[in-house]
Amino acid sequence: MFFMGTYTPKLDDKGRLILPAKFREQLAEGLVVTQGQEKCLDVWPESDFMAEAERAKTRGMTSKTGRDYARMLFASAEQGVPDKQGRISLTPSLREYAALTRDVVVIGAMDRVEIWEPTRWREYSASAQEKFAELDEERTTD
Repeated sequence: MFFMGTYTPKLDDKGRLILPAKFREQLAEGLVVTQGQEKCLDVWPESDFMAEAERAKTRGMTSKTGRDYARMLFASAEQGVPDKQGRISLTPSLREYAALTRDVVVIGAMDRVEIWEPTRWREYSASAQEKFAELDEERTTD
């Protein structure tokens, strides 16, 4: 099952986020929040995060790229479980990394959920939409 859609919830005064209802069941058993690329946060189902960790492990620690990836993936990672209201806590360091204050954009990104600061999301999305429109020209035939 994949995460899909775009939502605009707000963080509460304690830095908690109410997960969109469509995402709660997939994250109910446990999740991991970590720094994502492009200065957003990634929210993984715990089992998917562990699978990503195994992939990172296969890159090996003798590779600088492998070490860098593992450090970034794990250094900021926070495990958790949504509460009864479907809320998750975002640590101050994760909120600072992603520049999150009150308003956020939560998107489904296939195997994970991403949490974005709204201005960053609009800028990223506008740039990515231009590239997305050009993808067809780059396709090769089988």
